[in-house]
Amino acid sequence: MKKSQWIAGGAAVFLIALLIGFLYLRGGGTGHDAPGADPARETPTAADPGESMPGLSGETPPGTGNAPPGEAPTVEIPEEMQRLLGVKTTEAVIAPLRKTIRLAGRIGYDEGNIATVSTKVEGWVEKLSVPFEGAWVKKGGPVAGIYSPELQAAQQELLSLLASKKTGGASPLGAMADADWERLKEAARERLRLWDISAAQIREIEKTGRPLRTLTIFSPVSGYAVKRYVTRGSRVMPGEPLLDLVNLSQVWVIADVSEPDAGVVRAGMPAKVTVAGLPGRAFDAKLDYVYPTMSADTRSLRVRATLPNQGGLLKPQMYATAEVGADLGSRLLVPDDAVMDTGQRQVVYVDRGEGNFEPRAVTAGVRSDGMREIVSGLQPGERVASSALFLIDSEAQLRGVAPAPAQPPGQPGAAAPSGGERPPAAQGPPPAHAGHQH
Repeated sequence: MKKSQWIAGGAAVFLIALLIGFLYLRGGGTGHDAPGADPARETPTAADPGESMPGLSGETPPGTGNAPPGEAPTVEIPEEMQRLLGVKTTEAVIAPLRKTIRLAGRIGYDEGNIATVSTKVEGWVEKLSVPFEGAWVKKGGPVAGIYSPELQAAQQELLSLLASKKTGGASPLGAMADADWERLKEAARERLRLWDISAAQIREIEKTGRPLRTLTIFSPVSGYAVKRYVTRGSRVMPGEPLLDLVNLSQVWVIADVSEPDAGVVRAGMPAKVTVAGLPGRAFDAKLDYVYPTMSADTRSLRVRATLPNQGGLLKPQMYATAEVGADLGSRLLVPDDAVMDTGQRQVVYVDRGEGNFEPRAVTAGVRSDGMREIVSGLQPGERVASSALFLIDSEAQLRGVAPAPAQPPGQPGAAAPSGGERPPAAQGPPPAHAGHQH
């Protein structure tokens, strides 16, 4: 056998022997009758009901779950074993917390710049001045020409009134007839105006004495025709849309916020927007609006920002990313790795000194930049294990050590005492029997 294989085999045997020895000592393998046994680490018996506090020589071994009333149970990890396992502890501190949220979104239309062109009469489209979707339409420019028999009849009515002469005279009845004629003529003009026939078109009808065959529909705004509902020859009814026009001088950025971050975002927060189609460019914006409902499909909350679109670089439906920075103020923080989330509760292991770790249920809050907010269950200055947490938890599970239920935030006793001090309930005169004395 090669020399390297002998060395590897010897190292493996040494590590196995070391592990067996450690488990033997932790499992209470030593007793009163074992040669060289340390009486200070003997396991208490029914005849020793008054053992002293865990963690000290001659006391109940930590982690047995039989801690005195009022004393939190602990699990003991000797310092030598801590070094082997790579256990590190970190102090819980109050520090400013800033959370940066990256939101996936897209460029969309500014809904305030959308206009629909429709008609108020029944008829047929004989002319269509917008040849395709995406065409630019100028404000006041022609959109469509509609032939309407109803509109023809209204124009003929006005022309018939204009053709008739005032038949009144100086008599009172003649004056009344002339006044009725004027009212009827003005009513015919008003009817045409309500059908969106302009004053210039009405003057042309009166001047030529001929009705217009088609009613020309004009664009109320300047914009791109993003949707065309009719073609030449289509029949239209009152109120039916002909075109949708959008002005792209400014656009919206619609982004989705995941449910855990929904309580952090607020309207007015600054945001930095980048677009996949414009690499190297960033746009500064603010959140204009936070929508009041969540999506049932994506379990996300929509937010909105507005961007000016100089040069038309931002195209609707482009993918965008928005970074929102939220200053959350001063919070009690520990490393994110120090919190073990079981799905039902969050647990930290508090360093009680002399190799003892207390499992404690806490209420954890926001995550940011590798840190985790602790809402309740921990006090500033207490040290918690921030590495090798699963190994410590495995030892606690083997010893039957479980954390007490977490107190709701804001209730008395929700936060544990700081440092390594005893809770008030555990303070008092020492027990009558303190174990084996030497």
